[in-house]
Amino acid sequence: MNPRYNPFAPGAGIPPPELAGRDDIIERATISLHRIAAGRAARSVVLYGLRGVGKTVLLHKLTDLAEAEGYLSVVIEAPEYRSLPAMLGPALRTALIKMSKLNQAKAVMVASLSQAKSALAGFIKAAKLRFDDVEVNIDFDFEEGLADSGDFESDLTDLIVTVGESAKHHKKPIVLVIDELQYVPEEQLSALIAALHRASQKQLPITLLGAGLPQLLGQMGKAKSYAERLFEFVSIDALDNESAKQAIQIPLEHESTQITDDAIDEIIAQTKGYPYFIQEWGKHVWDLAESSPIQKKDALNATDVALSELDDSFFRVRFDRLTPAEKHYMRAMAELGEGPHRSGDISELLGKGASTVAPIRARLILKGMIYSPSHGDTAFTVPLFDGFMKRIMPEF
Repeated sequence: MNPRYNPFAPGAGIPPPELAGRDDIIERATISLHRIAAGRAARSVVLYGLRGVGKTVLLHKLTDLAEAEGYLSVVIEAPEYRSLPAMLGPALRTALIKMSKLNQAKAVMVASLSQAKSALAGFIKAAKLRFDDVEVNIDFDFEEGLADSGDFESDLTDLIVTVGESAKHHKKPIVLVIDELQYVPEEQLSALIAALHRASQKQLPITLLGAGLPQLLGQMGKAKSYAERLFEFVSIDALDNESAKQAIQIPLEHESTQITDDAIDEIIAQTKGYPYFIQEWGKHVWDLAESSPIQKKDALNATDVALSELDDSFFRVRFDRLTPAEKHYMRAMAELGEGPHRSGDISELLGKGASTVAPIRARLILKGMIYSPSHGDTAFTVPLFDGFMKRIMPEF
């Protein structure tokens, strides 16, 4: 069929044509946003789940909804090996400039906004001495003694509270949107939690929408024991069968195209209901089908093409970051199946002691390739990665 009208859109963070099965999650998050904007108590929202479940898409959706409600958004993607101040500084600067322009339009000069700018300037000045990667140039005057002590947790708390007070004064709530939150180092994550905790205690209209891999829960709990009471942790998983069917069928119906039930069942069986993979299979099944209705044979053909493309991109880009020892560890996991697996079983298959392979496991967790769903267990963070490891390394 004509690829120009293909409704499916595989890609990192690209909204699918039908955001199926996520209405309850969106409602829970928007309730928190509305309560915080109104000065009522509510927990910040943190989404967690495997790669390909649509966390980033949901973050974008919730950010759009927050902005439509009058929030100023501060959007960050936390890459590996970058400090929180290096990411937060420029984003907060942009938000404060936007707030300044709103005030100029109203011909209003407000002391709280000036203080927020001073806090940011002092915070960045102190952070440059502490973190090597902070290169933010702040053209605001700083007030000595405000967010510039050099103690990161204290300074970040001063900054978040001061910005939150300005947001309250201007009736312009702020949402910090941080994706890949699991890459924020523990000390900095601890400081962020403490700062948000203080802002929450003061019922200031500043909140967090975060997303990360499953290990994020343990990381945040380790960073601050009260994290589970401060945040609403929302698990994002594969779609159930009915939602997965809607994600396939509704976009096709919008293009006046039908698909047989057995073709849908085949796509769901291959993708296991993971939203990103549904988009991949949907794209290829459309391109391969000659006409409507799309048949099961089209879905079977799409599997070969989709896996080949995933192997060359989605899977391969992660595989290429691994050392030979890390690849061998993950190949052993694949040999045992989809998982999760006992860490002892993996080390036994490798013919090494658990303590010998523990550093490899720790590095893979740090890289976001695996996680521990429960004590002593190990699982892939990327769905279908066990099959890829067997294809890329046929012999174990």
